[in-house]
Amino acid sequence: MSTEILAPLDGRAMPLSEVPDPVFSAEMVGAGVAIEPLDTDEQTTVVAPITGSIVKLHPHAAVIVSEAGTGVLLHVGIDTVGKPDLFELKAAEGARVNAGDPLITFSPNAVRRLGLSAAVPVVVMDTAPGSAQNALTGPVATGDVLYSI
Repeated sequence: MSTEILAPLDGRAMPLSEVPDPVFSAEMVGAGVAIEPLDTDEQTTVVAPITGSIVKLHPHAAVIVSEAGTGVLLHVGIDTVGKPDLFELKAAEGARVNAGDPLITFSPNAVRRLGLSAAVPVVVMDTAPGSAQNALTGPVATGDVLYSI
């Protein structure tokens, strides 16, 4: 049985190999797709890509585990650890969320102004490299099926 992973924000879907971080680009954490957010100073909301429980929530990242045990990691921007002022949490660790529920808001251009990538890897943890099926590339809207595992 496959699990559909939904796009957590609007932007441009791209292979993880294009993410400027060796851990994500080599799919060491797991398979998936990254989204380059739109060019905006507006607050962008990152939503849950699956229904499940938030097992980890940081200003820059979230891990949601589905009922079936599928764990999805969202990492908002690259090298954004330790920059909590860039993000606003919209959920709480331990909470149950439905796909599409708000998790984190941020301004993609505020991240870019620091010289960092605003890319958002969306990774199914502990999956083999290349195991993301039917992965989208190009323009994507929140809630689109990004890929399935």
